[in-house]
Amino acid sequence: MKKFNLSLVTILAMGAFAVAGGDIEPVAEPIVEVVASDDSGFYIGGAYSSINTEVDMYGAYGDDDGPEDWRKENSEMDSSGFMLQAGYQFNKYIAVEGRYWKASSEASGTYSNGQDDQTGFTDSWSDECGDLTAWGIFVKPMYPVTDAFSIYGLLGYGNTNISDEWYADGVELLDESGFQWGIGASYAYDEHLSFFVDYVQLASDVEESYDWVANNQSDSDYDYVDWETSVYTINVGVSYKF
Repeated sequence: MKKFNLSLVTILAMGAFAVAGGDIEPVAEPIVEVVASDDSGFYIGGAYSSINTEVDMYGAYGDDDGPEDWRKENSEMDSSGFMLQAGYQFNKYIAVEGRYWKASSEASGTYSNGQDDQTGFTDSWSDECGDLTAWGIFVKPMYPVTDAFSIYGLLGYGNTNISDEWYADGVELLDESGFQWGIGASYAYDEHLSFFVDYVQLASDVEESYDWVANNQSDSDYDYVDWETSVYTINVGVSYKF
């Protein structure tokens, strides 16, 4: 019995000595490193663009003080083209982006006219109505709905030009610089490739006028015209982030 008690005391003493002496090290907790994702970087892209141009035109014979005859036309032109983009994304919430549009000269649409406040006739047409080019520089606020899907806005400044061969040679239907805006959504396929669709208002109710008599243009149906032009585009494309 004494031997058993002595052995138990010896084991307890050796255990206390080992802990006190530091021979047994405590188990260290594993260090987990959290790597923050980097959403910044340059990106480029391109898109197919469907472009709609709406024109409200007022044409008359005579002068502004007393026109002898007048006609109002409401035209809507649909054309297609492409859009190129390049930008820099600072984080998942904000980016800056530049865009350039080019539309084909082929366009089609409908128009109606009236005289003496009476409804006239409607018709359809298809013609080469001049080229459309546009550019814009945008601030692009973004909101990530999920890791892959996000919505965004476009707020910026740019220029829209339509060289309209339909009215007369050398007459520009639109050459406007000003505020542009848009909304859209994008889906990230992976860390580099994403698909997007958006709507961008390039010009809204821009007023223009032209006097054929003062400019010695004799091939017009009118002596002078006033018109308002609005242009918007719907873009479907892909972006690549470096």
